[in-house]
This record gives sequence, structure tokens and C-alpha cells, in this order.
Amino acid sequence: MAVKGNILQSVLKRTTKIGMKNETKSPIQLQSRTLKRLLRRAKDTEFGKAYRFHKILNSDNPTATFQRFVPIHDYDLMYKKWWHKTIDGKEDVAWPGKINRFALSSGTSGSPSKQIPVSRSLLRKIRRASLKQIQYLNNFEFPKEFFDTFILGVGGSTSLVKVDKRKEGDLSGIINANLPGFMNVIYKPEKEITDLRDWDEKIERMVEQAPTWNIGIIAGIPSWIQILIEKIIERYELNNIHELWPNFKVLVHGGVAFGPYKENFEKLLGEPIEYMETYLASEGFLAISKGGGTPLKLMLNNGIFFEFIPFNEDNFNQEGDLVSYPEIIGIDKIEENVNYAILLTTCAGSWRYMIGDTIQFINKESCEIKITGRTKHYLTICGEHLSVDNMNQALEATCSQFGVKVPEFTVTAFAYENLFAHKWFIGSNDEFDINEFKNTLDKELCALNDDYATERTSALKEIFIEKIPVETFYSFLDKIGKKGAQIKFPRVIKGELHNKWENYLNLPDV
Repeated sequence: MAVKGNILQSVLKRTTKIGMKNETKSPIQLQSRTLKRLLRRAKDTEFGKAYRFHKILNSDNPTATFQRFVPIHDYDLMYKKWWHKTIDGKEDVAWPGKINRFALSSGTSGSPSKQIPVSRSLLRKIRRASLKQIQYLNNFEFPKEFFDTFILGVGGSTSLVKVDKRKEGDLSGIINANLPGFMNVIYKPEKEITDLRDWDEKIERMVEQAPTWNIGIIAGIPSWIQILIEKIIERYELNNIHELWPNFKVLVHGGVAFGPYKENFEKLLGEPIEYMETYLASEGFLAISKGGGTPLKLMLNNGIFFEFIPFNEDNFNQEGDLVSYPEIIGIDKIEENVNYAILLTTCAGSWRYMIGDTIQFINKESCEIKITGRTKHYLTICGEHLSVDNMNQALEATCSQFGVKVPEFTVTAFAYENLFAHKWFIGSNDEFDINEFKNTLDKELCALNDDYATERTSALKEIFIEKIPVETFYSFLDKIGKKGAQIKFPRVIKGELHNKWENYLNLPDV
């Protein structure tokens, strides 16, 4: 076995030892200790002094006192009161020391990029989570040839943009620019490619180099991995990617639900592979899966303190905005099959920070979750309460019945004939009867969501479908400057972004 294989094996042994720590601790114990550590680290920062962290730590119940006196923050509030000083180079604002790396994040909203602080502590925790996921490779009986392969990361540019004394870029680029030494031996592509900022050029260079790599693991967002593999297969006239990379065994994916991509992706394979999901946000590494079909599991001992807000009409308005005095619960009060918005407190100076994602607990004892959508990406124009998770499930069932592939889609809602309607933009290169597809999709949605079924008999008068080529979704992202490794097309499209989308579709050359 070559050197890189020996390194991967040594990493597996090391992470096995790391993963055994704290396994006997309960979720409540892990989270309580995590919060206390965060409060101790930040008690002498401006934020810590303003909210008297030293008194919170000395209280009888630090968790309850923290939740009582520290307010909820979104990006605008955190930036206005604290992070603008961090961005300007000031030390000890919301986290100790000086932070000089910032992850640019616009989510899927189309809004101007947010600058999320990435501290050294956060980078260490992200590395720790990545090593823990590597540990899970021990769960599979891979042949020895697998441990002599490379990891291919389809990520953002490692050449970060320097602004004054700080550096900015995609979180994936920041992570890849700060890999542990051993990872540089087993990681592809090389720096001269990862440094590229032009996404099309980067893909082209990766296609050119593909025959020289022995790839065993690929990590990234499904849509861009699929595009890369399709281009490689086309360039080298292959039947499948395993003809070039016979030791490709693991796909590490995240960012979007994999369901809509899976059938199309598997047509690019020559043999089955293992899928490992990750939940990595710009604010931190939230959850990982063990692979083999297992769900995501929250990382409760990795520099993040979690809180949850039931995602319902008592706590959020129809625009997905938080109401005053919402109900907030900790890990001890969670229930299964309830949609929750997430609040994070992190080792980079995010304090009770709402990231905009929604989740459900599949198993509350083991803190296993699934991502259900975004607080802003629900359709609630007339009380239908349709989640992205509902959309994904209904669309997968419909595609299965019709034998077609729909890797991309987005939905909007609007007033229609004194009532309301939904319009689905279906990205598919297959042929099918649109009206029959619509009726089947509608039935699947009614079966999944009682509120939707009720509204389809009253206020939600009609749904419409417009089928467009898959490539149009990506060309639109390119047009608005949102093309890249961490950019996902929004599953619900609203406001100015929806106007731009409709205008783009109506252009003569689209």
C-alpha cells in the first residue's frame, strides 16, 4: 500500500480514538458543557461584558440565565451591533482575538453576500468533524485498493479575496486552504486548480486532470459533482465514471436534499457506492451521517450550542419572519416530527443566531435529524404550509411513477382569480405529459400535507407547471453572479429574485 494509503489508515485509527470520547455523556450534558465553554472563552469580549457572561456562569442555571438575558440575533442585528467591528479588524468583539477570515454566504436568497466570521476555533472544530466522518469509513469493508486513493473536493476557490487585512471567500475554499498537512497528500485537485475563481475554468481543468487521478471519495454539492462527472464521461467517451475511477466508493454530499439527484447520478456509475451526508453551514459543522443510509446526527460536543424554535404560526409570520417572544426550547425538550428553526451559539461569535434552516428530529434520543427547508422557503400564501421536504418527497414519488429525472426545480406562489395558485418550474431534459405530471404531483402533495389538501379544495385554486432544460437553472445562476461550488438554486423563489427569473426565462435566447 502506498504512502497515502498508510496515511488514511493512520487517520482512521486516530479518529477512532477521538470518536470514543464523551460517548457516555447525555445530549443535555454535552450541550450544557458546550455552552459553559463558550461563555468562559468569550466572557472578556465586548459581547461577553455587555451581557455579563461572568454572572451567567456564576448563576445556579447558566443555560436558563443565558436564554433569559441574551437576545436572539439574525445576521442584520449581529452585523449592525457587533460584526461590523470584527470585519473592520477590531479584536475581542464577539469572540476572543482577531478574526481575519470571513465566509461569504448569500444562502439561496439572492441577497448580497453576508460576511460570517470564521475563527481559528471554528476551523479546528470543522476539521474535527471532518476527521470524525472519516472515522466512519471503518464501518465498511472496502478493499485495500480503496485506501490508496485520493479524495476529490469539488469546492470553492482557495484563493481568498484580500480586503484590507482580512480574507473572504466560500467556506469550502477557506476550509480547503487550511487543510491539515496530511490531507494535502491525499486531496485533489492541486492548489493551482483549487485557487481558480472562475468556476467554468476550474471544472475544465479538473476534467483535463481526471485521468491522472485515482479517486476513491468525492465531496461537494450534488449538482456540481454531477456536472463534473458528466463532462468527464463525455470527454473520454466512457460508459460510466467507474471505467476511469474503479476505486470510487464514497460520495460525501451536502447543501441540498440528495433525493432529486440520486436516480440521475446513479446512471453515471458502474457499481454501487456509499453515500455520506453532511450538514455544514457557514456558521459551523452541525451534523454528519455514518453513511449506509443512516440519518444526520447533530454534533453536540463540537463548539456549537443548539436551540430550537417550533416553526409554526405562533412563532413565525407568513413571510417566515420571527414574531416577538417566540417559544424557544433546548435539546431536552425536543419532539420528533416537529419542524424547528435552529438557533446557534458558536465558537466564532455567533450568539443565539438564527441561520434560517428548519429541521425535524427523526430520533430524539440519538438526536438524528433531517433538514426540511428554510424559514423563508415555505409556501404559506393561503395556509397550505408546504415545506421543501414535502416538495422533495412528492416530486420524487411523481418522477418514479413517470420514470423521469428532475434534478432541479423551484416553486412560487401568487394571487390568481381572486384566490391563489402555485407555479412549479420543473428542470428536466426528459419528455413527459405535463398535465398528467401536474395531476400526479398534486395528488402526492395532498397525501403528504393535510393543510395543502384542504387548501386545494378552497383557496389554492390551481397549480401550474413550466418545464425547462436543467441547464437553464445553472445559466441563470451564472447570469446573476451566483455560480459556484456552494450555490444552490432556491426551491422556493420569491420577490426580486423571482422577477429576475421570470424575465430571464422570457429572454429570446433562453
